[in-house]
Amino acid sequence: MAERVEGFNFEQRHGKERVRVARLWKTKEGKHYVVEWRVGISLLSDCVNSYLRDDNSDIVATDTMKNTVYAKAKECSEILSVENFAIELAKHFISFYRQVTTAIVNIVEKPWERIIVDGQPHMHGFKLGFERHTVEAIVKKSGALQLTSGVEGLSVLKTTKSGFEGFIRDKYTALPETRERMLATEVTGLWRYSYESLSSVPQKPLYFMERYDDVKRVLLETFFGPPNVGVYSPSVQSTLYQMARATLNRFPDIDSVQLKMPNIHFLPVNISNTGGQIVKFNDDVYLPTDEPHGSIQATLSRFWSKM
Repeated sequence: MAERVEGFNFEQRHGKERVRVARLWKTKEGKHYVVEWRVGISLLSDCVNSYLRDDNSDIVATDTMKNTVYAKAKECSEILSVENFAIELAKHFISFYRQVTTAIVNIVEKPWERIIVDGQPHMHGFKLGFERHTVEAIVKKSGALQLTSGVEGLSVLKTTKSGFEGFIRDKYTALPETRERMLATEVTGLWRYSYESLSSVPQKPLYFMERYDDVKRVLLETFFGPPNVGVYSPSVQSTLYQMARATLNRFPDIDSVQLKMPNIHFLPVNISNTGGQIVKFNDDVYLPTDEPHGSIQATLSRFWSKM
């Protein structure tokens, strides 16, 4: 929120970015659980004097913020979701420092996945996956909460059941219409929860971890359709809408869904020279390319959502 300063509107915040932390938990049975997070912190606070009067007495040092990440990770004696860690970290800043009015914590979780050896989950072995779990928790001094989870880098491809027809054609249009093409994209998704206060957050352990997996499952099932027959996609736009709608229909505690789905192209390969055709395309040989690519994004929300 802007303040009046010497006849001007003035807004400020400060924080720490790209704080990397890993936390390992060990059960009595010898099973290990590990997470790796990249944490960003931004504080809205009453420290205008540091800008105007060379007075730093109201500033929380960004190095202190970094150290707090490690201290709070140490305090987490039980396995917890990245959402709960973000909330706990934000709660600390708004409760411990009188100057801080709002804390914004962004975290990206690196996808370490337990490996399977001889059909059995390994007790302490992990491999790096692909898509990343994201979280933003905004906590105000009043206890008001805004919690958004998401996924980045969710790459998906189906080799049929996709087309694109009936679009605007003019003198610059070269794209042919088709009812048979590959459909590939890298999904970036955000979903905002309906919990508006710290007291309303579910107390069930690992609730948000389970919800993240469930949302991903719904997005993928809607994109691909039934395993034996699939589902036809008349456009990326149509598929995006169906994915967002399915998420809202399945999870009542999600108020809004934002999806970004660039159209990653697989172009048919036809090669000819003076002697004739070297490669004739028959739905078999493609040129994969992600530049340039189509950019499709949309947000679907319930009527009362603030997103």
